[in-house]
Amino acid sequence: MAILGQTLARVLPSRPCRRTLGLITIWTCFCWVVFRVSNDDHLLTSYYQAEKVNMNTRELLGRIMTGKAENNTMSTPVTVGSTTESGEFNILEAVPYIDRSPKLSEADLVKKLQPQMPNLPIVYWQENKKKKVNKNSSCTKYPDIYDLHFNNKYWQVMETSNGTFHLYGAYLDVRSKNRLGPTVRILGMINRLEPKVKTFCQLWFSDSKEPVFSKVLEYKYIWYKKWGNYKQGLFQPYLLACQLPKTHWGKAPASVSIVEHKCDVATNNLRVIYNKPEGEKKKFAVCVKGLDFPDDDLSIRLTEWIEVLTTLGADKIFLYNLEVHPNVTKVLDYYTSKGLVDVTPISLPGYQPNLPVLQHMYLKSKLNNKRQNELIPYNDCLYRNMYRYEYIALLDIDEVIMPIKHNNWADMMEEAVKSSLKVKNETRASWNFRNVYFMDEMLDIHEPEHFKDIPPYLHMMQHVYRSANYTKPGQYVKCFHNPEKALILHNHFPLGCLGGVCTSYPVDTSLAHLQHYRQDCVSTLKKSCKNDFKSASVKDTTIWKWKDAVIGKTTEALQKLGFFGTPDNRNSVNSVLP
Repeated sequence: MAILGQTLARVLPSRPCRRTLGLITIWTCFCWVVFRVSNDDHLLTSYYQAEKVNMNTRELLGRIMTGKAENNTMSTPVTVGSTTESGEFNILEAVPYIDRSPKLSEADLVKKLQPQMPNLPIVYWQENKKKKVNKNSSCTKYPDIYDLHFNNKYWQVMETSNGTFHLYGAYLDVRSKNRLGPTVRILGMINRLEPKVKTFCQLWFSDSKEPVFSKVLEYKYIWYKKWGNYKQGLFQPYLLACQLPKTHWGKAPASVSIVEHKCDVATNNLRVIYNKPEGEKKKFAVCVKGLDFPDDDLSIRLTEWIEVLTTLGADKIFLYNLEVHPNVTKVLDYYTSKGLVDVTPISLPGYQPNLPVLQHMYLKSKLNNKRQNELIPYNDCLYRNMYRYEYIALLDIDEVIMPIKHNNWADMMEEAVKSSLKVKNETRASWNFRNVYFMDEMLDIHEPEHFKDIPPYLHMMQHVYRSANYTKPGQYVKCFHNPEKALILHNHFPLGCLGGVCTSYPVDTSLAHLQHYRQDCVSTLKKSCKNDFKSASVKDTTIWKWKDAVIGKTTEALQKLGFFGTPDNRNSVNSVLP
């Protein structure tokens, strides 16, 4: 034992050494625990801070999407801070950011939906859905909105024994020159040429539970077969007509359904639009076909164009929207809020693609299909506004009807009408304006440095060099249409008129013309473009009469919309995107 004790004494360190080793071990463990706690707290804090950012982002997005910029129904946020600052965050008491707005009633939902689908009689349906019809009083019933056959949001479908009808809008025509008398006109596309199938209108009135029946009298074809696409099976644009019985003259139907047999339960039901003027009739409306610019940021060009048109006298601009860049949407929303613009979303009917990007590719490839589809918004715009405006123009956003002698459209048209009456004493269906090209390259050729006293972002104000030659009379013209006479409209001319043959008066170029801002000629003039239009150009500063006003208003709008940004984000391509 003595030997063992001596051995252990030699192997084990002394008592002071053992005490020192023990203290080192305890300190090491303590430091490790502190490190872990601190690290975990940092991770926890980072996690909740990230969640706070995500919640704030979602809340902001939700407010933007729903228009609730100052929504007092949102929960009060819980401040999340580092544990080194307060250490008081309690996850059991935290309240997430969610929308706690009260649920809308069905009546409120209906009111919210109606502006999004103006051709759907949803308010009328909601008010009358509980009304019961006596079993023997009618052979059919009012179609339930949930039983309608919708197609691509804005279209309704009727299948017949000889063709499929895609219906878009219905309108009450009580114009004095309408030889049919009070008529409901229905705008749509049918996959048949010269439809032979007999159809009927079921006209529904607010003061009756039963429909009034009327035969479809005509299918007006809104196209010329020589233009192409004249094939069975392709969707063709038509305007249908149903007379109101004399017993119902003076009344406006609430809605209309098209059926093949009188007593069919309809799969479509369109609100009959009858937009009477609010007070005195206004002067000028401008209609723009479905905008299809998903990748082109035309926001600045569009802003300048709107300001030029409103300065010249446009009371309101009606645009239809297929797909546009987000910055263009921002501009349209701004002018809508000012009451200068009305935007209607639209889609392509039937089997045609409505998927973003693919739709654009389709329309670019199928030009005749594109042009036929454009006739729907053009004519919808005519019939929505025929009682509210004296003149309606169909323009693209790179076109302006420019007065040469006068300071506004009103004075210009007063002289144009007087000139037309001197030639023949009859009211015209339209007044057409010669087309002249303002090519992009002409400015660079004549003014390489451009005009220093005009902001470089104002395209039309900068591009004041045009072709010396106009396109031929009657080619590529645009018109001010007379809604008292126009029956069906095409991009360039009326195709059908009330009271007989359409008459269009060519306005002299000394009075006004159509300024068309393009990079190149239209495709049909590409071969002759260089010799006929690009070889000789002249300076035309007519638009500068409104230079100061347009520069001021356009710049103000762009500033309010944030297009100039701040010094930090001024060069950022996406700095304006919402």
